Amino acid sequence: MLTSKLEYVREFESGNKLPNFNWIVVRIDGWHFHKFAEAHRFEKPNDARALNLMNACAACMLENFPDILFAYGDSDEYSFIWREKTNFCGRMESQILSQSVSLFTSAYVMKWKEFFPTQDLIYPPAFDGRVICYPKIKLVRDYLNWRQADCHINNQFNTCFWALVKSGKSKSQAQKFLQGTQTAEKNRLLKEFGIDYGDLPAMFRKGSCVYEDKSSAEIDEQKDPKCRNVVIDHSDIIGNEFWNQHSYILSDD
Repeated sequence: MLTSKLEYVREFESGNKLPNFNWIVVRIDGWHFHKFAEAHRFEKPNDARALNLMNACAACMLENFPDILFAYGDSDEYSFIWREKTNFCGRMESQILSQSVSLFTSAYVMKWKEFFPTQDLIYPPAFDGRVICYPKIKLVRDYLNWRQADCHINNQFNTCFWALVKSGKSKSQAQKFLQGTQTAEKNRLLKEFGIDYGDLPAMFRKGSCVYEDKSSAEIDEQKDPKCRNVVIDHSDIIGNEFWNQHSYILSDD
């Protein structure tokens, strides 16, 4: 009786059901990650260990959430594309977001020693997230194009910035020096430091893609049919070549 009398408090709970026939994008981003990176002595401008840890966490997401079709990430952020017809958690935004962020964060902690075997985790990382709905696949593609273009712009700037800092300039001087510079100018600057931007690892320049590879998966009768052949690569996804070769990824069949 007491329980039933008190159930009225549930009326104050709010929930937001995402619209049907919309692609769902969950973007997870590091919270105060500059401070976290400094505390854990991440290499600048890119730390391959940290990026590979993020990639492993993204792969974990695809392995645990079958309705995630594709993920793209760079630096301390990752975007996850959920199938248009997903009914995960009844399409409730708060539940999809909370489960996504909590799994990604716990995976980051659990996998830390795999990538930083000699570095202790001083304090736990924090990630926040947001949910975006797109009614058309073109919008999803444009969203991914935007994120990869942003990866290139930020990485080129950071590569120049840290080259200047390591050469003796202060951070404020480096920031001012690069203000207003264009891509060609940054490339010339890097060559002065003996760096050919195009020779840098693709993971730094293009970010990382995580998806189920169905094109090369071998048939194994002993294999769990629920187990996905998740791969990580560093493809150019702005053009059409990747999507023509992997048309099944966003087909939502």
